Amino acid sequence: MQRFTIACAQFAVTPMAVRENVQKAIAWVERAVQESNAQLIVLPETVTTGFTPGCSAEELWALVDTLPGPMTEPVAQAARRLGVYIVFPTYERGPQRGVVYNSAALFGPDGELLGRYRKTHLFPTERLSGGGWSTPGREAVVVATPLANVGLTICYDGDFPELYRCEAIKGAEVIVRPAALLRSFEIWEMTNRARAYDNHVYLAACNAIGPDAGGNYYFGHSMIVSPIAQVLALARGTEEIIAAELDPDPIRYVTYGARTPMIFDHLEDRNLAAYEGILTPARSRFEPARRIPMRND
Repeated sequence: MQRFTIACAQFAVTPMAVRENVQKAIAWVERAVQESNAQLIVLPETVTTGFTPGCSAEELWALVDTLPGPMTEPVAQAARRLGVYIVFPTYERGPQRGVVYNSAALFGPDGELLGRYRKTHLFPTERLSGGGWSTPGREAVVVATPLANVGLTICYDGDFPELYRCEAIKGAEVIVRPAALLRSFEIWEMTNRARAYDNHVYLAACNAIGPDAGGNYYFGHSMIVSPIAQVLALARGTEEIIAAELDPDPIRYVTYGARTPMIFDHLEDRNLAAYEGILTPARSRFEPARRIPMRND
Protein backbone atom coordinates (compact mmCIF):
# COMPACT_ATOMS: atom_id res chain seq x y z
CA MET A 1 0.00 0.00 0.00
CA GLN A 2 1.17 3.54 -0.70
CA ARG A 3 0.31 6.79 1.05
CA PHE A 4 -2.74 8.33 -0.61
CA THR A 5 -5.88 10.37 0.03
CA ILE A 6 -9.34 8.81 0.06
CA ALA A 7 -12.58 10.80 0.06
CA CYS A 8 -16.27 10.14 0.67
CA ALA A 9 -18.75 12.36 -1.18
CA GLN A 10 -22.17 12.26 0.47
CA PHE A 11 -24.87 14.10 -1.44
CA ALA A 12 -28.64 13.88 -1.93
CA VAL A 13 -29.78 12.00 -5.00
CA THR A 14 -32.98 12.75 -6.90
CA PRO A 15 -35.11 9.62 -6.35
CA MET A 16 -35.21 7.40 -9.43
CA ALA A 17 -33.63 9.99 -11.76
CA VAL A 18 -30.76 7.87 -13.07
CA ARG A 19 -29.29 10.16 -15.71
CA GLU A 20 -29.48 13.23 -13.44
CA ASN A 21 -27.84 11.37 -10.57
CA VAL A 22 -24.98 10.12 -12.73
CA GLN A 23 -24.17 13.73 -13.65
CA LYS A 24 -24.54 14.82 -10.05
CA ALA A 25 -22.17 12.05 -8.93
CA ILE A 26 -19.56 13.17 -11.44
CA ALA A 27 -19.83 16.76 -10.21
CA TRP A 28 -19.24 15.61 -6.62
CA VAL A 29 -16.27 13.49 -7.67
CA GLU A 30 -14.80 16.56 -9.36
CA ARG A 31 -15.41 18.59 -6.21
CA ALA A 32 -13.75 15.92 -4.05
CA VAL A 33 -10.66 15.98 -6.23
CA GLN A 34 -10.54 19.80 -6.16
CA GLU A 35 -11.03 20.02 -2.39
CA SER A 36 -8.78 17.21 -1.22
CA ASN A 37 -6.68 15.94 -4.12
CA ALA A 38 -8.26 12.56 -3.43
CA GLN A 39 -7.11 9.62 -5.53
CA LEU A 40 -9.96 7.31 -4.51
CA ILE A 41 -13.51 8.64 -4.14
CA VAL A 42 -16.36 6.65 -2.59
CA LEU A 43 -20.03 7.47 -3.25
CA PRO A 44 -23.18 6.42 -1.34
CA GLU A 45 -25.13 3.20 -1.89
CA THR A 46 -27.43 3.02 -4.96
CA VAL A 47 -26.39 6.50 -6.03
CA THR A 48 -28.29 6.34 -9.33
CA THR A 49 -31.75 5.85 -7.81
CA GLY A 50 -31.72 5.99 -4.03
CA PHE A 51 -32.09 2.83 -1.94
CA THR A 52 -35.84 2.16 -1.93
CA PRO A 53 -36.98 2.35 -5.57
CA GLY A 54 -40.73 2.33 -4.99
CA CYS A 55 -41.23 -0.03 -7.93
CA SER A 56 -41.00 -3.71 -8.80
CA ALA A 57 -37.80 -5.56 -9.62
CA GLU A 58 -38.97 -5.76 -13.25
CA GLU A 59 -39.47 -2.00 -13.46
CA LEU A 60 -36.15 -1.32 -11.75
CA TRP A 61 -34.38 -3.72 -14.16
CA ALA A 62 -35.65 -1.65 -17.09
CA LEU A 63 -34.48 1.60 -15.51
CA VAL A 64 -30.88 0.65 -14.71
CA ASP A 65 -28.12 -0.95 -16.80
CA THR A 66 -25.38 -3.56 -16.85
CA LEU A 67 -21.89 -2.96 -15.44
CA PRO A 68 -20.17 -1.66 -17.43
CA GLY A 69 -22.70 -0.10 -19.77
CA PRO A 70 -24.02 3.17 -21.19
CA MET A 71 -25.26 4.25 -17.72
CA THR A 72 -21.75 4.21 -16.25
CA GLU A 73 -19.77 5.30 -19.30
CA PRO A 74 -19.77 8.98 -18.13
CA VAL A 75 -18.35 7.79 -14.79
CA ALA A 76 -15.62 5.85 -16.57
CA GLN A 77 -14.82 8.93 -18.64
CA ALA A 78 -14.62 11.09 -15.50
CA ALA A 79 -12.26 8.62 -13.83
CA ARG A 80 -10.05 8.72 -16.93
CA ARG A 81 -10.17 12.51 -17.24
CA LEU A 82 -9.39 13.08 -13.55
CA GLY A 83 -6.95 10.19 -13.22
CA VAL A 84 -8.69 8.78 -10.13
CA TYR A 85 -10.38 5.67 -8.77
CA ILE A 86 -14.14 5.89 -8.25
CA VAL A 87 -16.36 3.54 -6.23
CA PHE A 88 -19.72 3.90 -7.97
CA PRO A 89 -22.62 2.05 -6.28
CA THR A 90 -25.76 1.39 -8.30
CA TYR A 91 -28.46 -1.14 -8.92
CA GLU A 92 -27.22 -3.37 -11.71
CA ARG A 93 -29.27 -5.05 -14.41
CA GLY A 94 -28.91 -8.83 -14.22
CA PRO A 95 -29.10 -11.45 -16.98
CA GLN A 96 -32.89 -11.84 -16.87
CA ARG A 97 -35.61 -9.23 -16.49
CA GLY A 98 -36.35 -8.81 -12.78
CA VAL A 99 -32.85 -9.88 -11.66
CA VAL A 100 -31.35 -6.76 -10.08
CA TYR A 101 -28.16 -6.64 -8.03
CA ASN A 102 -27.23 -3.97 -5.49
CA SER A 103 -23.69 -3.41 -6.71
CA ALA A 104 -20.56 -1.33 -6.22
CA ALA A 105 -18.27 -0.80 -9.21
CA LEU A 106 -14.63 0.26 -8.95
CA PHE A 107 -13.42 2.28 -11.95
CA GLY A 108 -9.73 2.95 -12.39
CA PRO A 109 -7.86 6.01 -13.69
CA ASP A 110 -7.80 4.49 -17.16
CA GLY A 111 -11.60 4.35 -17.13
CA GLU A 112 -11.69 0.57 -16.93
CA LEU A 113 -14.00 -1.36 -14.62
CA LEU A 114 -11.52 -2.99 -12.23
CA GLY A 115 -13.99 -4.80 -10.01
CA ARG A 116 -17.67 -5.25 -9.26
CA TYR A 117 -19.19 -6.36 -5.98
CA ARG A 118 -22.81 -7.51 -5.62
CA LYS A 119 -24.18 -7.02 -2.10
CA THR A 120 -24.16 -10.36 -0.34
CA HIS A 121 -26.19 -9.43 2.76
CA LEU A 122 -29.44 -7.89 1.56
CA PHE A 123 -31.45 -5.89 4.07
CA PRO A 124 -34.70 -7.82 4.82
CA THR A 125 -36.99 -5.33 3.01
CA GLU A 126 -34.69 -5.48 -0.03
CA ARG A 127 -34.97 -9.27 -0.43
CA LEU A 128 -37.35 -10.73 -2.98
CA SER A 129 -38.65 -12.98 -0.19
CA GLY A 130 -39.62 -9.84 1.73
CA GLY A 131 -41.41 -8.22 -1.20
CA GLY A 132 -38.25 -6.39 -2.26
CA TRP A 133 -36.29 -6.08 -5.48
CA SER A 134 -32.69 -7.31 -5.09
CA THR A 135 -30.94 -10.59 -5.84
CA PRO A 136 -27.94 -11.33 -3.58
CA GLY A 137 -24.37 -11.73 -4.73
CA ARG A 138 -22.18 -14.62 -3.60
CA GLU A 139 -18.60 -13.36 -3.71
CA ALA A 140 -16.27 -11.34 -1.48
CA VAL A 141 -14.35 -8.97 -3.76
CA VAL A 142 -10.90 -7.46 -3.23
CA VAL A 143 -9.29 -5.48 -6.06
CA ALA A 144 -5.53 -4.98 -6.23
CA THR A 145 -4.59 -1.43 -7.26
CA PRO A 146 -1.31 0.53 -7.08
CA LEU A 147 -2.82 2.53 -4.20
CA ALA A 148 -3.93 -0.40 -2.05
CA ASN A 149 -5.86 -3.64 -2.12
CA VAL A 150 -9.46 -2.41 -1.99
CA GLY A 151 -12.27 -4.54 -0.56
CA LEU A 152 -15.84 -3.75 -1.61
CA THR A 153 -18.86 -4.06 0.70
CA ILE A 154 -22.26 -2.34 0.96
CA CYS A 155 -24.28 -1.07 3.95
CA TYR A 156 -25.92 -4.03 5.78
CA ASP A 157 -22.80 -6.08 5.04
CA GLY A 158 -21.19 -4.10 7.86
CA ASP A 159 -23.24 -6.08 10.41
CA PHE A 160 -21.51 -9.29 9.34
CA PRO A 161 -17.90 -9.56 10.57
CA GLU A 162 -17.33 -12.72 8.54
CA LEU A 163 -17.39 -10.85 5.23
CA TYR A 164 -14.85 -8.27 6.39
CA ARG A 165 -12.60 -10.97 7.82
CA CYS A 166 -12.84 -12.82 4.50
CA GLU A 167 -11.78 -9.72 2.57
CA ALA A 168 -8.95 -9.02 5.02
CA ILE A 169 -7.70 -12.58 4.59
CA LYS A 170 -7.84 -12.03 0.83
CA GLY A 171 -5.45 -9.11 1.32
CA ALA A 172 -7.67 -6.04 1.68
CA GLU A 173 -5.91 -3.01 3.13
CA VAL A 174 -8.81 -0.58 2.59
CA ILE A 175 -12.45 -1.67 2.68
CA VAL A 176 -15.16 0.66 1.39
CA ARG A 177 -18.76 0.63 2.64
CA PRO A 178 -21.21 2.67 0.53
CA ALA A 179 -24.41 2.80 2.57
CA ALA A 180 -27.99 3.98 2.91
CA LEU A 181 -28.27 3.29 6.61
CA LEU A 182 -31.38 4.11 8.62
CA ARG A 183 -30.45 2.75 12.02
CA SER A 184 -28.87 4.77 14.81
CA PHE A 185 -25.65 6.73 14.52
CA GLU A 186 -24.28 4.62 17.37
CA ILE A 187 -24.72 1.43 15.32
CA TRP A 188 -23.22 3.10 12.25
CA GLU A 189 -20.17 4.28 14.17
CA MET A 190 -19.74 1.06 16.13
CA THR A 191 -19.86 -1.25 13.11
CA ASN A 192 -17.49 0.93 11.09
CA ARG A 193 -14.94 1.18 13.87
CA ALA A 194 -15.28 -2.47 14.84
CA ARG A 195 -14.85 -3.81 11.31
CA ALA A 196 -11.76 -1.63 10.83
CA TYR A 197 -10.23 -2.68 14.16
CA ASP A 198 -11.26 -6.36 13.88
CA ASN A 199 -9.23 -6.71 10.72
CA HIS A 200 -6.63 -3.92 10.92
CA VAL A 201 -7.91 -2.29 7.73
CA TYR A 202 -8.88 1.22 6.76
CA LEU A 203 -12.62 1.60 6.32
CA ALA A 204 -14.25 4.32 4.23
CA ALA A 205 -18.01 4.36 4.84
CA CYS A 206 -20.05 6.76 2.69
CA ASN A 207 -23.65 7.07 3.87
CA ALA A 208 -26.56 8.50 1.90
CA ILE A 209 -28.16 11.83 2.77
CA GLY A 210 -31.67 13.02 1.96
CA PRO A 211 -34.81 11.15 0.83
CA ASP A 212 -35.46 8.19 -1.44
CA ALA A 213 -38.56 7.12 -3.37
CA GLY A 214 -39.82 5.18 -0.36
CA GLY A 215 -39.96 8.27 1.86
CA ASN A 216 -36.88 7.25 3.88
CA TYR A 217 -34.51 10.02 4.92
CA TYR A 218 -30.82 9.25 5.41
CA PHE A 219 -28.57 10.94 7.95
CA GLY A 220 -25.14 11.03 6.31
CA HIS A 221 -22.24 11.11 8.81
CA SER A 222 -19.88 9.34 6.42
CA MET A 223 -16.61 8.41 8.09
CA ILE A 224 -13.10 7.19 7.43
CA VAL A 225 -11.65 4.93 10.12
CA SER A 226 -8.10 3.75 10.71
CA PRO A 227 -6.96 0.16 11.42
CA ILE A 228 -6.75 1.02 15.14
CA ALA A 229 -10.35 2.35 15.13
CA GLN A 230 -9.53 6.06 15.04
CA VAL A 231 -12.09 8.15 13.16
CA LEU A 232 -9.90 10.13 10.76
CA ALA A 233 -12.76 12.06 9.14
CA LEU A 234 -16.45 12.48 9.96
CA ALA A 235 -19.14 14.21 7.90
CA ARG A 236 -22.21 16.00 9.23
CA GLY A 237 -25.85 15.36 8.37
CA THR A 238 -25.71 17.38 5.16
CA GLU A 239 -24.14 17.24 1.72
CA GLU A 240 -20.42 17.17 2.32
CA ILE A 241 -17.04 15.77 1.32
CA ILE A 242 -14.66 14.26 3.84
CA ALA A 243 -11.13 13.08 3.11
CA ALA A 244 -8.13 11.62 4.90
CA GLU A 245 -4.58 10.72 3.98
CA LEU A 246 -3.92 7.05 4.66
CA ASP A 247 -0.62 6.02 6.25
CA PRO A 248 0.86 2.83 4.76
CA ASP A 249 2.24 1.84 8.20
CA PRO A 250 -0.85 2.18 10.43
CA ILE A 251 -0.46 -0.46 13.19
CA ARG A 252 3.00 0.39 14.43
CA TYR A 253 1.54 1.90 17.62
CA VAL A 254 -1.32 0.62 19.74
CA THR A 255 -3.13 3.96 19.98
CA TYR A 256 -3.01 7.30 18.23
CA GLY A 257 -0.98 10.11 19.78
CA ALA A 258 1.31 7.67 21.60
CA ARG A 259 4.45 5.73 20.82
CA THR A 260 3.45 2.56 22.68
CA PRO A 261 4.27 -0.29 20.29
CA MET A 262 1.57 -2.61 19.00
CA ILE A 263 2.53 -6.26 19.52
CA PHE A 264 -0.52 -8.07 18.12
CA ASP A 265 -2.14 -8.83 14.78
CA HIS A 266 -5.82 -9.87 14.73
CA LEU A 267 -5.36 -11.98 11.60
CA GLU A 268 -2.22 -13.82 12.64
CA ASP A 269 -3.43 -14.31 16.23
CA ARG A 270 -6.62 -16.18 15.30
CA ASN A 271 -7.05 -19.59 16.95
CA LEU A 272 -8.53 -21.44 14.00
CA ALA A 273 -9.27 -24.53 16.08
CA ALA A 274 -11.92 -22.56 17.98
CA TYR A 275 -14.01 -21.75 14.90
CA GLU A 276 -15.52 -25.14 14.13
CA GLY A 277 -19.08 -24.76 12.87
CA ILE A 278 -18.84 -21.05 12.17
CA LEU A 279 -20.49 -21.56 8.77
CA THR A 280 -23.42 -23.47 10.26
CA PRO A 281 -26.89 -21.91 9.73
CA ALA A 282 -28.20 -20.33 12.94
CA ARG A 283 -30.65 -17.81 14.34
CA SER A 284 -30.74 -15.58 17.39
CA ARG A 285 -32.24 -17.00 20.57
CA PHE A 286 -34.19 -13.72 20.80
CA GLU A 287 -37.10 -12.91 18.52
CA PRO A 288 -37.30 -9.81 16.32
CA ALA A 289 -40.70 -8.19 15.83
CA ARG A 290 -40.99 -9.97 12.48
CA ARG A 291 -38.85 -12.41 10.53
CA ILE A 292 -38.46 -12.06 6.77
CA PRO A 293 -37.38 -15.40 5.30
CA MET A 294 -33.75 -15.64 4.27
CA ARG A 295 -33.24 -17.61 1.10
CA ASN A 296 -31.06 -17.51 -1.98
CA ASP A 297 -33.35 -15.27 -4.05
